[in-house]
Amino acid sequence: MEGDIKSGLTKYLLKYIKMLSSSSKYGIRAVIYIASQPVNNGKIGIKKISEALDLPTPFLAKILQLLARQKILSSSKGPHGGFSLLRDPKKITLLDIITTIDGNDIFDSCIIHNMPCICVDEKKLMCPVHEDYVKVRKGLVRLFTNKTIYSLVKSASREDKVYI
Repeated sequence: MEGDIKSGLTKYLLKYIKMLSSSSKYGIRAVIYIASQPVNNGKIGIKKISEALDLPTPFLAKILQLLARQKILSSSKGPHGGFSLLRDPKKITLLDIITTIDGNDIFDSCIIHNMPCICVDEKKLMCPVHEDYVKVRKGLVRLFTNKTIYSLVKSASREDKVYI
């Protein structure tokens, strides 16, 4: 019965705790969009990106500038300015984008307590869902490491049902 309670609690928590921030989601969508555009057009303006993805321009601009500071995107100002990929899309992973925008909290923090994992108190006690979440966390890291922008663009171009 104890295993059922832990499993049920883990499923409940994962369903209702947002795993990624809106910033990360917007960043991922924008990078996929930029990567999907023909390279011969050069830079893509922020207004075009925000309109195509129906995202707020000022918020998206801050996210894309952060990605540019971390050398994932290239950014230039002016009438012919905009954003483009700075790195090969085969080498940009979801993990790169998520950790650039949100940091490592999703991978390092306890799912219940507001502190690093396995630091519930000075005795290094584990939270009630630690064992289950360790598996989920490893799966997330594997997923985010293995999914590249290139693979996501290819998936989106093959499937009519993929929505960025």
